[in-house]
Amino acid sequence: MDYTKIIQDAQEKFGKLLYDQLMRVERINAQKDFANYSEMDKITIGICGGDGIGPAITSQAERIMKYLLADDFNKGRIIFKDIDGLTIENRVKANKAIPDDVLSELKECDVILKGPTTTPRAGDPWPNIESANVAMRKELDLFANVRPVKIPDQGIDWTFYRENTEGAYALGSNGFHVNDDLSVDFTVTTTEGTERIIRAAFDYAVKNGKTRVTAVTKANIIKATDGKFLKIFYEIAKEYEGITADDWYIDIMTAKLIDENRRKDFQVVVLPNLCGDIITDEAAEFQGGVGTAGSANIGKKYAMFEAIHGSAPRMVTEGRAKYADPSSIIRAVVLLLSHIGYQKESVLLEKALDICTVTEKKYVITGRDTGVTNEEFANYVMDTISNLKEGK
Repeated sequence: MDYTKIIQDAQEKFGKLLYDQLMRVERINAQKDFANYSEMDKITIGICGGDGIGPAITSQAERIMKYLLADDFNKGRIIFKDIDGLTIENRVKANKAIPDDVLSELKECDVILKGPTTTPRAGDPWPNIESANVAMRKELDLFANVRPVKIPDQGIDWTFYRENTEGAYALGSNGFHVNDDLSVDFTVTTTEGTERIIRAAFDYAVKNGKTRVTAVTKANIIKATDGKFLKIFYEIAKEYEGITADDWYIDIMTAKLIDENRRKDFQVVVLPNLCGDIITDEAAEFQGGVGTAGSANIGKKYAMFEAIHGSAPRMVTEGRAKYADPSSIIRAVVLLLSHIGYQKESVLLEKALDICTVTEKKYVITGRDTGVTNEEFANYVMDTISNLKEGK
């Protein structure tokens, strides 16, 4: 069989993908320094509910933020902007991961609190549009996904730096079927994209008194892209005296996180996109699952904070959205507050959440009417904050 035409078509598609990535490298190189929130007269926080249970839980997180930032909110320094157009229905109608008007609204914000969004899968009734999360990370260049996991009584204090804009997800919707017998997807690693995520991880370690940074890859098998990531990791590690650098492969790392003797050794972990997705979900399970963990997505100009669980559309269909657990999106608020310079409020909220979800647990979310609603839980969190302020 003559495959000449098939190969020529594939080469043309691949060439276009390569050109787009080379242009992205140029944009990365042209970026300025990180935003300095302390110098801003106004900080606009976008509240993007997403879909499924997203609006129900995000609205409660917004209430808590307004409570904590009441003084600056009333003074006009903190502005909240509600963005409602990131539902699966609206995205399908526009045939885009993020409709143009929604993207424009997002770019008017300095930071964004985002609820979960539905990503179509094979067999779903939706067309194959890209993940809104992946698209937002690329459009706003949110290259660092930061997820902390802390369980003091088990000696666990991990901070994960997952590369957000490259790897196996960079061209997730741009793979193609060469013919009926062959389909191809792509993994992307750039020098610039890799250097900035690894430096971010080492800088965090220095600023927070950490002594170890660990890279996780599959560089023994995926030699070009993961191999490049690992090579750059060790080159940059030489610049940070006093920080121990080591690496593990993704398969054995999943095992070591459940090894009670070894897991206490890990502190800061930096990973390519797919490895980061796998490990951070496993790590979140230690503190109660993905429903309890928040996530930060950091770029130089923008930052987005989100729950790390899905949109749970079945809960909405069954009328249970008001019972959805808001803990994860509230954990994201802890990260958001710290990022924009409200460290005192961030610490206060984290303490209150620990009381409400770990130590006291006066009210429990079950996802059904056997537990409290997310509004009642948010009230519990705010009451706990008030008691902490009063020294109770």
